[in-house]
Amino acid sequence: MKVGTVPAGQADSAIPRLKRRLRQSACAFVFSSVSLVALGPTSPALAQMTAAQPTAAQTSPQPSAAQPAGLAGGLVTRQTDPNAKMLVTADQLVYDNTRNEVIADGNVQIYYDGAVLEARRVVYDRNANRLRAEGGVRLKDKDGTVIAADNLDLSQDFSNGFVNSLRIDSPQDMHFVASRADRENGDTTILTSGAYTPCEPCKENPQKPPMWQVKAAKIIHKEKEQTIYFEDARLEFLGIPIAWAPYLEAPDPTVKRKSGFLIPQFVNTSEIGFGATIPYFWNIAPNMDVTFSPLIVSKQGVLLDAEFRHRLETGTYSIRAAGIDQMDRDAFSGQPGDRDQRGVLETHGRFNINENWYWGWDGWLMSDQTFLQDYNLISTTTREVTSQIYLVGQGDRSYFDLRAMYFTGLTSYDVEAQQPVIHPVLDYSKTLGNSVFGGQLSYDVNFTSLTRDEIDLRATSAAYAPLVPELYDGPTNQCDLTRVAAADANVRDACLMRGMVGSYSRLSGVVDWRRTFIDQAGQTWTPFFNMQLDVASVQAQTEDEPWLGTGGDTQLVRAMPAVGLEYRYPFIAVQSWGTQTIEPIAQVIVRPDETHIGQLPNEDAQSLIFDDTNLFEINKYSGYDRVEGGGRANIGIQYTANFNDGGQINALFGQSYQLFGTNSYANYDMANTGAESGLEDDASDYVARLYYQPTDSFSLVNRFRFNNTDWSVERYEVEGRAVVNKKLTVSALYGLYTAQPLLGYYEEREGIVGTGTLKLDDNWSLQAAARYNLNLDEIDFTLFGISYIDECFGIALSYRSDYTESGNRQRVDTVLLTFTLKTLGEAGFSTNVGSNSSSN
Repeated sequence: MKVGTVPAGQADSAIPRLKRRLRQSACAFVFSSVSLVALGPTSPALAQMTAAQPTAAQTSPQPSAAQPAGLAGGLVTRQTDPNAKMLVTADQLVYDNTRNEVIADGNVQIYYDGAVLEARRVVYDRNANRLRAEGGVRLKDKDGTVIAADNLDLSQDFSNGFVNSLRIDSPQDMHFVASRADRENGDTTILTSGAYTPCEPCKENPQKPPMWQVKAAKIIHKEKEQTIYFEDARLEFLGIPIAWAPYLEAPDPTVKRKSGFLIPQFVNTSEIGFGATIPYFWNIAPNMDVTFSPLIVSKQGVLLDAEFRHRLETGTYSIRAAGIDQMDRDAFSGQPGDRDQRGVLETHGRFNINENWYWGWDGWLMSDQTFLQDYNLISTTTREVTSQIYLVGQGDRSYFDLRAMYFTGLTSYDVEAQQPVIHPVLDYSKTLGNSVFGGQLSYDVNFTSLTRDEIDLRATSAAYAPLVPELYDGPTNQCDLTRVAAADANVRDACLMRGMVGSYSRLSGVVDWRRTFIDQAGQTWTPFFNMQLDVASVQAQTEDEPWLGTGGDTQLVRAMPAVGLEYRYPFIAVQSWGTQTIEPIAQVIVRPDETHIGQLPNEDAQSLIFDDTNLFEINKYSGYDRVEGGGRANIGIQYTANFNDGGQINALFGQSYQLFGTNSYANYDMANTGAESGLEDDASDYVARLYYQPTDSFSLVNRFRFNNTDWSVERYEVEGRAVVNKKLTVSALYGLYTAQPLLGYYEEREGIVGTGTLKLDDNWSLQAAARYNLNLDEIDFTLFGISYIDECFGIALSYRSDYTESGNRQRVDTVLLTFTLKTLGEAGFSTNVGSNSSSN
């Protein structure tokens, strides 16, 4: 079988030469068992058919390289190669001079620019400039779109025509079927008795209805408008109609952004009532849009909500505004929402300066603290939002972050005047690429400046336990100075200060150098040098500050040099089952006493948990405002077993010792940091860790802190995670923490948190979670959910029971239902059950 190719543009000269050579006298030229032939005058029409785009004859102007796919209803656009060759195979190729037709008959296959047309018979009528394909027509475009039909009849430029029993399958998992498709005016395709779905047909039973589909009497696609219209449309699930609309419209699949309505959202709470929003998306320009989301609620009226987004060459920004004039403010009686007008102004932006630097901002301005959660404009788990402007740079071995911040609490018990205003905070760190004296040198710089308008106090109960109810006010343990005075209690003992009132600025720098030596016996020796220098300015608003030990304006300078040596000696044993290592670790640090203890405010180092993770830290404080002083030794032993099958056991046990000088952890600051931490004695509490991971699907970690005198448990955590048969994933955390009255924790805290996910099959899964407070003997959080998801549809139903952080520990039960229709969007409904609080 001989195969030849002729460029489509040269076919007009090739076919006459072939005719003359054959010297046939009949009115029609018939070529039997044609393997591959270039069609002369017919090639433009066949090319446009296979390429799914208009292509004129040689005497017509050349079209653009990218055109909508006419037959496919504009479902795809493509680029074509004007120099592409067209190849045709058929059982017979007939040139009928009487009717002026070219006919490819029997097993027709036409290849053009990556597209393939298959049919039993293809006829090109040169007089009418029409193309007919009959019998099992199948057109596969090079982008993967497949068009199947019984027959088609189209004009040469695809401006008019019809197709019977049409099916279109796109690579984006979009499927259209229709009893008939008509092409009108060159830009409109009408599907009669059509249906659309993104769901793949069932392989075992293709006739089975898809998970969901939209059926319509007519589906009209207008290519110039880039819109698909549905007339007399109904939404079906598993073949059962569940919703009807006389008219729908949606952007066609080639459109990434188009103006129109989005999927509605629904809500129900006792304060605002039943409500719904149908967002409208306005595509102003390819890089600019606005989304209008008015929320209509039965009790409060109409909440207007709009968000503007704009993408520029170097970044994006957005502005959102929402507001309402409430019809029933009494529904929020006693809450921050008890007002007529409520609203929010929100903005975000981020812009690139170059590949290493970017800057941006976040801004929030609200009428009251609970507006966002009351109207479901933010997740109920969000307790705080941050307004900030920032500049960030990232290098290979360096990092820069500069930002100013303003915090806004979103709950009724937040006191805004107690939130600090940061103006600004700067962090810069760098590790030198070249060694210094054979070791690694790194340095960090931090500058923090803040202002607070109202002092933030918390009650303690160390010396005044019987008076505790009289010393604090409300669920947040706020220390009431008036009640303290009435109880004739010492203010410094009765209260700790979480945040000072006034202004505070501090510049800190830390330099760290270390080098590791390994001797012939395998021992590792790591000498190190660390230096922290702080310069601070304090402007307290009150002259009498018992927590700072000073009043008025104060300037302080503090330097803390430290030199030390860390020693490790791993003993390794190789066994038939794996390896095990026993490693003694010792660390000695020499430095002077910490100075100005309690005179510098402690704003960033209040969190101190002594455990295995910071046993060998030079400075165990979490921030710069406190720095560890005095001579200290940290000693421990670590055991590791690595099994040949991948399992591991790791254990650590250790203790810290104050060798000489002042123990920083025994000298408390305004927040009592260090008190009851396990480090306040010269010999610390014992800390330990036990980690066990026999397989990749199971792990267990225990963390302990034992009292240094009687070995009683001061802190204990055990956390496990397991995956069973790749279907069930469970995790659990048990925690026991003794009372810390100097920090405001009056009673022992003990609880269990568990979560689980069961994957029933490839689509269905169950979720559950619970938290049990053993001290109160109650379950204070539960979550149950079931979800289904496949390639075209998703649905999730969850029930959550939680306690708010209000004074009466009010329980909130929330039911949330969401479902997703691929390509159409996501809708949801939430409601509270037996509660006076809002849900999301």
